[in-house]
Amino acid sequence: MIWMLLGIMFLLLFLGYPIMVPLIAAPLVVALIFFPELNPMVLIQQFSIGIQTFVLLAVPMFIFAADIMSSGKTSTRLLDLVGSFIGHIRGGYAITTAAACALFGSISGSTQATVVAVGKPTRERLKEIGYKDKQAIPLIINASDLALMIPPSIAMIVYGVVTGTSVGELFIAGIVPGLIIFLFFALYSYFLATAKKLGNERKATWKQRGRAFKKAILPLGFPIVIIGGIYLGIFSPTEAAAVSVLYAFLLEVVIYRDVKLSELPKIAESTAIVTAAVFILVAAGTALSWILSYAKLPQEITEAVLGSDPSATYVLFIVAVFFFVGCMFVDPLVVILILTPIFYPVAMDAGVDPIALGIIVTLQAAIGSATPPFGVDIFTAIAVFQQPYKEIIKGIWPYILILVAASALFILFPEIITSYQYFYSD
Repeated sequence: MIWMLLGIMFLLLFLGYPIMVPLIAAPLVVALIFFPELNPMVLIQQFSIGIQTFVLLAVPMFIFAADIMSSGKTSTRLLDLVGSFIGHIRGGYAITTAAACALFGSISGSTQATVVAVGKPTRERLKEIGYKDKQAIPLIINASDLALMIPPSIAMIVYGVVTGTSVGELFIAGIVPGLIIFLFFALYSYFLATAKKLGNERKATWKQRGRAFKKAILPLGFPIVIIGGIYLGIFSPTEAAAVSVLYAFLLEVVIYRDVKLSELPKIAESTAIVTAAVFILVAAGTALSWILSYAKLPQEITEAVLGSDPSATYVLFIVAVFFFVGCMFVDPLVVILILTPIFYPVAMDAGVDPIALGIIVTLQAAIGSATPPFGVDIFTAIAVFQQPYKEIIKGIWPYILILVAASALFILFPEIITSYQYFYSD
């Protein structure tokens, strides 16, 4: 059965169908052939059940807020602020790029949106001070991974929906690992710039820094309002998403006026298209997961891969490998929807904290999305920067190694992830 399921999916993908078609067709065909006793309506109901979870309302609202901010000049303001303080040090503007990706990630929750919004202005500035594309573009692509780690994160929302884990706790738990990865990128940027004798910007005056801070203070309030509101229990992640839309509207339309009211319908249309794609993937992934569970494949797969009594650390390593490889070939959300129901039960039996598992899964989704051969961020960068595939991936490997090392650190010391529990309880 599993081979037919995979065969149908790969055949349809090879024929050029979008990923949602194989995800819908494969479970339907397998159900009809292997489980004739099943009423097809049961499977169709699973499609509907998959998108009825209340927390999924956060997805279109976070996307809409990010689209509004992307249409304005938020990313440029954030770049100017960080650059005014550290752009003059060795590797400072590369560190600025990573910081801007982290900050914009706290607005968008999407690696691809971060590549688009932050990538364009940072690439030009990096090239002006001596960076080549093989140094600038890989930094942008991989620093954008921070968008999945720093809340809000669409990947965390989907994981929370699949497992029933608190999305608010996932958001808070992602902050420390995200900051650690940023620190690793900053150190690498410093040593790379020193070794290659790459340039840096002139040191800004305090007057210039004050001007940059004044321009960026309101965008900086976005993560403070969202994360602070969740942390203090003022609102839920779904309510935080609604607040984010209002905040983005007031910022870009009312205060800065970089976005006109007449542009909102077009922005909303873009949001609707992305949201529809995400919801179809969630619905199809839910149906596929149900078929796998009905056939008791998760138990067979986990027993074959993990054995009968695996340790928590071993489970996390295997989970990391499967999700990392899966996200190299398929959209991360699809991988989360398919693999999480397979590994989640055995991880819980092994004593893995569900929040720690969620952060490890999210990190692998981030790494895989920027890893050849088919990482989605690579193809986003190809479209944004108009560069061939081989040029895009030239300098990518040091960052992949950094992210893999970070994964190993968090797996061996999951207390880093769960340290948030000392300060926060949902």
